[in-house]
Amino acid sequence: MVALKLAFRNLVGAGLRTWLNVFVLSLSFVVIIWQNGLIEGWNVQARRDMIDWEIGGGQYWHETYDPYDPFTLQDSHGPIPGELISGMKAQELAPVLITQASFYPEGRIMSVLLKGIDPDQDILKLPATALKGNENDDVIPVMIGTRMARNNRLDVGSTITIRWRDANGTFDAAEAGIVQIFKTNVPAIDNGQMWLPLNRLQEMLQLPGEATMLVLKPGDHAVTNIQGWTFRNQQYLLSDIDAIIRQKSIGGSILYVILLALALLAIFDTQVLSIFRRRREIGTHMALGMTRFQVVQLFTLEGAMHGILAAIVAALYGIPLLSIQAVQGFSMPQGADDYGLAIAEKIFPAYSTGLILGTTAVVLVVTTIVSFMPARKIANMTPTDAIRGKLQ
Repeated sequence: MVALKLAFRNLVGAGLRTWLNVFVLSLSFVVIIWQNGLIEGWNVQARRDMIDWEIGGGQYWHETYDPYDPFTLQDSHGPIPGELISGMKAQELAPVLITQASFYPEGRIMSVLLKGIDPDQDILKLPATALKGNENDDVIPVMIGTRMARNNRLDVGSTITIRWRDANGTFDAAEAGIVQIFKTNVPAIDNGQMWLPLNRLQEMLQLPGEATMLVLKPGDHAVTNIQGWTFRNQQYLLSDIDAIIRQKSIGGSILYVILLALALLAIFDTQVLSIFRRRREIGTHMALGMTRFQVVQLFTLEGAMHGILAAIVAALYGIPLLSIQAVQGFSMPQGADDYGLAIAEKIFPAYSTGLILGTTAVVLVVTTIVSFMPARKIANMTPTDAIRGKLQ
């Protein structure tokens, strides 16, 4: 207790030097927590959006389907398995049929993926109900995302020509009308894709009752070992975004290592200067009966208290700032979502108790170690040399 009181008095007596070190270290606290919270917030939002808009509770893929190989799409379809028919009728599964096609906006030729989906499904957040009531029209009802509409200058009511190849290899073409433009944070269901009624696409491809994949409702139990179909769970389908988040976390660690190193360097220099200037004080303490261990402990406590004071100062201005950020969000640059990642216009940081306590513990431990390193030199001093101002 005496050592704590003495250490605190010495810190306060150092004046501006102490508070400069504390402020710099508090900045490290706030920036580390903010950056990790931002990445975690992006992770939470991206996973939630992908589950809501694209992957649901998992997907059954036809055995030949490969989303990264468009040349497999011509053969990536099959009759919906009998084991899953009941789940589809109970709205627990949403079948999707996918094929390649071309369309001609403003005289240009562009590739596109045609995706058929049941207008009555409610598993995915897609506004498929906009396709209802248009299945029998001569013009094919189509809905697209805002990116697709912007890149091809399409609006609701626009009419375009679509050309596709059916299951027999015969090319056909028809007019399609844009009936809905939806906005989503998931580019994987927007860029280069058109959605139309499932039964209409099955008729166009001459594939009645067939699908490329089936999306499972979140929370439902998956039936495995279905011949000709492979079940992909959420963990598998979210592996890409998880890998990106890990890379961002590693890259972000470089910044807060630099910030923390600068703050710790200031504390280290302060401790070295303090020991040099307080040689006679150290000798007096030792002559009055303090052991070398107690003197080392005193200087180590002084350094460690920089971390404690920094945590308090960081809380005073960090909690209001980070709270405002968590409520108002962090606006992302325009066009950031065009890289194929699920990025919202605003990312809302997520600050967990583990993140805050973990950051505080790491900074306090490292600060204590850095404070102890120069204090070790005191152990080699004799009281008479210290009183004379002599360092070994």
